[in-house]
Amino acid sequence: MTQSDPAFQVRLATTPDDLRAAQRLRYQVFVRELGGDGPLVDHAAGLERDHLDPFFDHLLLVDATRPPGDHVVGVYRVLRADQAVAAGGFYSAAEYDLTALTASGRRLLELGRSCVHPDYRGGTAMYHLWTGLACYVQTNGIEVLFGVASFHGTDIGALAQPLSFLHHRHLAPPDLRVRAIAPAFQTMNLLPEDQIDRVQAMRDTPALIKAYLRLGGAVGEGAFVDHAFNTTDVCLVMDTTRMSESHKAIYTRESRA
Repeated sequence: MTQSDPAFQVRLATTPDDLRAAQRLRYQVFVRELGGDGPLVDHAAGLERDHLDPFFDHLLLVDATRPPGDHVVGVYRVLRADQAVAAGGFYSAAEYDLTALTASGRRLLELGRSCVHPDYRGGTAMYHLWTGLACYVQTNGIEVLFGVASFHGTDIGALAQPLSFLHHRHLAPPDLRVRAIAPAFQTMNLLPEDQIDRVQAMRDTPALIKAYLRLGGAVGEGAFVDHAFNTTDVCLVMDTTRMSESHKAIYTRESRA
C-alpha cells in the first residue's frame, strides 16, 4: 500500500528503523511540543513509545529526500480488533468504556498517535495520510473508526466553549456512544447551547478533531483529563456506513492543499 508524490510516500512501517523514526517524531510532537510523558518514554533517545506499539500497524508519511532515521514526517497508529485481542485490548479502553463498540459485532479500527512534523503542517501532508488510511480501511473492510484525540492542557474552564459545542452538536448516536471512565471523567456539558460562541469554539478546537467532524465523525460522552500527557481527550467515532457521499469524497480523494 503505497501512495506516491514528488516528495512523499505513505506506507506501513516494516522495519525497526521505521518504528523508531515514528517514535522519534511522536516524541518531538507529544513530549517536546505538548509536554506529555509516560512510563516507557525514552527521553535519552528521544522516543515516545508504549507497551502497545508492537501490536499496532504504523502508517507512515515518508519524505524520501530526508536522511534515514529522519524520514518519517507523519504518522498514524492503527489497531484492528483482531490485533487488539493479542494486545489485551484497545488503547482507548484505558480512558473510555468501549462496550457500545466492542459489543456491536462491527469491524473496528482504533486510530491514535496522529501527528505531522512541524515543517509539513498546513500543506498536503495530512491529506496524504488520510488517503493512505482510506486505503487501509477499504483493504481491511473496516466499518467503524474510533480513537482519542486531544486538546492541549487540562484547564477545563479554558476548554468550556469547544467541549460544550462538541457535546451539544456532535454527540455520537446511542449505539456508538462510548463514555469516559472515572475518576478522570469530565462532563462536556459545561455551557447551555445558547451560550456557546460557535466561532470561538471552532477556533479553539484542534485541526484533527475538526477534520473528523467534517467527515461526519462524532464524540463519545464526556472528556478524559490526562494529566500525564497534559491533555484533555475526547473519543471520536466515525461509522463509515453512515458517511454521506460528500464525506466519502473528502475521505478518499487525492490529497490537496
